[in-house]
Amino acid sequence: MAAAGLDQALKPFQERASEAETRLAKLEALLLNEDDLSRRPEANSSAMKDLQSKLDAVSAECLAEKEKNKKLLMENEKLQYRITHLIRAIKEAESR
Repeated sequence: MAAAGLDQALKPFQERASEAETRLAKLEALLLNEDDLSRRPEANSSAMKDLQSKLDAVSAECLAEKEKNKKLLMENEKLQYRITHLIRAIKEAESR
């Protein structure tokens, strides 16, 4: 009977302790979420820098390819011009 009385006396304290543990677990979870959120900008910033460097590299490569393409187009035009004149010269030579 004394044990039952002691359990009844401790019951409110046990309930409060249980509620406190629940609140503490929620606070810890919130704290972990805030830590994750505070780390995300750094991760996002790092990812953005990485993407920017890749974009810069691709842009530089694209400019180099455009320049190469431009030179090839000019060379192609010169060769077409020469072919046109060679064909004309052959036709003139055949007609004589």
